[in-house]
Amino acid sequence: MHKHRKDKNSITEDKLLEFIKYPIITDKSTKLLEENKYTFAVDCKANKTDVKQAIEYIFNVRVRKINTCNQPLQKRHIGKFIGTKSKYKKAIIALHNEYSINLFSDT
Repeated sequence: MHKHRKDKNSITEDKLLEFIKYPIITDKSTKLLEENKYTFAVDCKANKTDVKQAIEYIFNVRVRKINTCNQPLQKRHIGKFIGTKSKYKKAIIALHNEYSINLFSDT
C-alpha cells in the first residue's frame, strides 16, 4: 500500500479554493484572452491536475490545456530594508471554445 499516491477525488473543495490565488492582468495576458487563454497565479505546491480541478470547480468550465511555470523571486526595497515578493507559480489555462471566464465585472 502506497500512501503517497493521491486519489483523484481526495481533494476537498476548501483545498481547491486555496490553489488559485488571483488572476494575472498584464498586456501579455490580455492578448491571450483573445485566444481563450487565462493567466492565474497559483500555489507553488499545486500540480497541473490540481489546478485543472480547481478551475473547473470554481468557474464551471472545461479546461483544454494548462501550462505552468515557477516565477523567479523578485527583490523589493522598502526604505533601507531589502525583502522579496512572495513566490508563486503562473498557470496559463486554455479553455474549450464554448467556455469563457469573465475576469472583469461589469459593475
